Amino acid sequence: MRKMLLLSAAFVALALGAPAQAELKFKPGEDPRRFNWANYEELKKVDLKGETLSIFGPWRGEDEGLIRTVLDYFSEATGAEVKYSSSENYEQQIVIDTQAGSPPNIAVLPQPGLIQDLASKGLLTPLGDDTANWIKDNYGAGQSWVDLGTFKDKDGKPGFFAFPYKADVKSLVWYSPDNFEEADYEVPKTQEELAELEKQIIADGGTPWCIGLGSGGATGWPATDWVEDIMLRTQTPETYDKWVKNEIPFNDPAVVNAIDIFGKIATDDKMVDGGAKAVAATDFRDSPKGLFSVPPKCYLHHQASFIPTFFPEGTEIGQDADFFYYPPYASKSDLGTPVLGAGTLAMITKDSKSARAFIEFLKMPLAHEIWMAQGGFVTPFKSVNKDAYASDALKKQGEILAEASTFRFDGSDLMPGKIGAGAFWTGMIDLVGGKSAQDVATDIQKSWDAIK
Repeated sequence: MRKMLLLSAAFVALALGAPAQAELKFKPGEDPRRFNWANYEELKKVDLKGETLSIFGPWRGEDEGLIRTVLDYFSEATGAEVKYSSSENYEQQIVIDTQAGSPPNIAVLPQPGLIQDLASKGLLTPLGDDTANWIKDNYGAGQSWVDLGTFKDKDGKPGFFAFPYKADVKSLVWYSPDNFEEADYEVPKTQEELAELEKQIIADGGTPWCIGLGSGGATGWPATDWVEDIMLRTQTPETYDKWVKNEIPFNDPAVVNAIDIFGKIATDDKMVDGGAKAVAATDFRDSPKGLFSVPPKCYLHHQASFIPTFFPEGTEIGQDADFFYYPPYASKSDLGTPVLGAGTLAMITKDSKSARAFIEFLKMPLAHEIWMAQGGFVTPFKSVNKDAYASDALKKQGEILAEASTFRFDGSDLMPGKIGAGAFWTGMIDLVGGKSAQDVATDIQKSWDAIK
């Protein structure tokens, strides 16, 4: 009966020449503790009736359904017709569409390198200093996000082109609260405390870490996240930036030191479950399982926010497993609280009134809260209602982002593919196989020199 009523309403709307009403996920005005409904009322003042807004992004499957729930509010409030599309090969498709002169109004991409390529060809519209300043003032580690969205145009002039929306956190260490409680361990707040915890676990007859670098043709990539996190905790953000651009060589002492710190963990049989020989042989999807063995095979696992997907079925985050922020060095307090991660960035690829209005929509807490409330979304936007987060775990990740002093994008993703998704990966396998950090770094630099 309900379906029949909806169909009847739709036919009446068409007969009257009015647009069909979207079924909004959350009714405007409900649960004001979680949602900034004043944003929706403000958005209703923007008249985009008769306008079509085309958006092309990376979200497919479940994520496509989630972004559509957000877009419904923009469409319903402004009257714009919003068309979202994606593609399995979206990176190639956006290049084809922009170069063919048929781009969407808005493109959303997670690859800064690809965005730089589009900007350098004059295919992006600058978002302006006002938007850049807004990001700086309203996002945790705001200047970092401004820098991430700044690219050189076709004349080599830097401009702010990409608005960050939806982030991922990588600087996490996973553990079992029950195991910590049984062993009377406390969550470390500094790298020095983490080192003491490792020693205590070994003294108690346990093993600190589970590490698995196996990933088929991509074997080695989990170790790159370790090295990047260590770089951010031992060097300035500027040094990190020079490293990922090869403005300092891969075998610079700063980089060799970071590789060596990881190597000393991964090649120490007392430090890793299964010993050094198991690190490269263990699939990254299987590596956290040791946290849940009885007795535990390990107490710590360094991995990004997605890893619970591979935890045993029925694992409850916050109860059976939890995480803490991979801590900074107390001795390097000047480096603050850096966060390694990734994320998506929205750009105007075909300028229009509706495209400009959409970027303004992304400045509203509501544009974040609708997705936050459904899961799988964290944001560095400091003004969102944190109670909108679908879980305590997501809320905690959001707080890590909002409180960060520095945010840096995954370094290997910023490097040329033959390095970040090639020599860097294989170098990490060589490292855990016994090659020195210095030799590994030198080999990677030789590969980089060969493509210049």
